Amino acid sequence: MKKIVASLPFRLLLGVAIGIIAGQLFGTALMNIVVTVKFVLGEFINFCVPLIIIGFIAPSITRLGKNASRMLGVAVFCAYTSSILAALLSMGAGYGLIPHLSIVSETEGLKKLPEIVFQLEIPQIMSVMSALVLSVLLGLAAAWTKAEVITSVLEEFQKIVLQIVTRIVIPILPFFIGFTFCALSYEGTITKQLPVFIKIVLIVMAGHFIWLAVLYIVAGIYSKSNPLDVLRNYGPAYITAVGTMSSAATLAVALRCARKSKPLREDMVDFGIPLFANIHLCGSVLTEVFFVMTVSQILYGMIPSPGTMILFCLLLGVFAIGAPGVPGGTVMASLGLITGILGFDSTGTALMLTIFALQDSFGTACNITGDGALTMILTGYAERHKIERQELKSGL
Repeated sequence: MKKIVASLPFRLLLGVAIGIIAGQLFGTALMNIVVTVKFVLGEFINFCVPLIIIGFIAPSITRLGKNASRMLGVAVFCAYTSSILAALLSMGAGYGLIPHLSIVSETEGLKKLPEIVFQLEIPQIMSVMSALVLSVLLGLAAAWTKAEVITSVLEEFQKIVLQIVTRIVIPILPFFIGFTFCALSYEGTITKQLPVFIKIVLIVMAGHFIWLAVLYIVAGIYSKSNPLDVLRNYGPAYITAVGTMSSAATLAVALRCARKSKPLREDMVDFGIPLFANIHLCGSVLTEVFFVMTVSQILYGMIPSPGTMILFCLLLGVFAIGAPGVPGGTVMASLGLITGILGFDSTGTALMLTIFALQDSFGTACNITGDGALTMILTGYAERHKIERQELKSGL
């Protein structure tokens, strides 16, 4: 019971519930405080975005560069391609389904929020795109020059940023989201759109299973083996991922499941499964793309243009590779894209964080289960190119 109460989804749900109730009860004076605190918390979260980008993208690139090999290149290509294609599938579904979800974006009949009492602005140290370009250049240059000092600094900086995220940003999220839903409830927006949120979560979960089916069919054809021989062993890993919402926390179980699968070479399992747990986030990416399109329609009255969404999907694949293996890691790492490319404000960001976190366990389960399909592809590649087996002892 204590674990449930202490979990992020429970705290987010509690924040949402309290916020909605408070928004129905509060008057103008209390709402002045609510919108002010929401503004300050939103400023702080936005300030952290460039730090998160640099902290996770740059070290990830240096690690790939240090260990560059043919199999690593194949693995990264497979992970990125899977994430991008899942994102494009979700984008297509969004354009096809969202206009038919009866989303009301009119502002008629909504209350007007009170003015902010004071604006404590916290400017970012650099723009989102500047942080992304700096991360890529730093990571590549450090890998090319084998700069051990800079690489170590980036690794240490990643640990620092991860602590900022886990000890400060994530703990304040329930409060930020609670204040945001209080404002939405006061306006009347959330009560009109609640059925839509339920629909999109169910649609996204269906999308997870469709994409997993595609991955395993392709993997089976390429490796010339039965994908069911792998998929049937992934039940424990799927359930564990649903419970932990973390690819990193599910890694040990995923390794055991994969090693029981006859079509998978043991050396490819020991190499691929830990790598994919950190860079293959197809389920999370699929979820985020559909959610941002829906939230944009709800709050701003329109879905982003196809050109904007394609750019978002392509960059999201890069961010997913460097995302931390913690609950909500993908959406936290890509906040810069949500605000910079799509132009979301603090309310849109809060809605994204909330609905993403509430279903994050299923996205993580899709990520972990999809890793088995990509490991099938690695095995097939190794066999086709006659790459010798390596005797590895993982202890699992």
